[in-house]
Amino acid sequence: MIRLEERADRLVVTLDRPDKRNAIDADTVDALHEVCAALERQPRLMLLTGGTGGVFAAGADIAQLRDRGKLDALAAINQGLFARIRALPMPTLAAVDGPALGGGAELAYACDLRICTDRAVFGQPEVRLGIIAGAGATYRLPALVGEVAAKEMLFTGRRVDAAEALALRLVSRVVAPGELLATAHGILDECAKASPLALRLTKLAVDAPPGAHPRLDLVSQALLFEDEEKQARMTRFLERH
Repeated sequence: MIRLEERADRLVVTLDRPDKRNAIDADTVDALHEVCAALERQPRLMLLTGGTGGVFAAGADIAQLRDRGKLDALAAINQGLFARIRALPMPTLAAVDGPALGGGAELAYACDLRICTDRAVFGQPEVRLGIIAGAGATYRLPALVGEVAAKEMLFTGRRVDAAEALALRLVSRVVAPGELLATAHGILDECAKASPLALRLTKLAVDAPPGAHPRLDLVSQALLFEDEEKQARMTRFLERH
């Protein structure tokens, strides 16, 4: 299902169903909920990847999806998980190698940051299977790439390669497969240099609804202005300069 690598400041989560092209089944959903619970208890950065074997996640497990009924849809099985990932306290990064399709693409969209290899492909083929992209793509994708590009992907099922994904700002970087994980860790290393509380409150502010601003920003800043780490970091800065 998944493999975990614990580090002091981050958790590396690798999808691990190579025989099923990392399709997201019920067991994977359960395992990722356990990951979320751990990161909610002990907030850390998360790197989510399918490894560098040429596939991120080929979608939801179609065999299971075919047998789901209306009550399963209303249970928000994948949607609930991806919303939980989106709401994790600290930043998350999806490192995508190869196809990220359907629910696999929606899983990547749920992360705060995305990078990919030059052989990555994103797509939403759901309408061709008689369903909608119901686990977040209908609202996360327009926010990421704009309404027109998102609607074309959602209406046609057309796949977007790495170069177009970069042009659309769906991903922030495109690298060779051998550089994917090192680049991902490098980005998270830069995040880890920040004050954990400032990083957490920044994510909270960026993801807040428009009506929360500027009050949320003012309250967050007020809290940080009284934080001992802010005093120590600014003192070190002044002493260096």
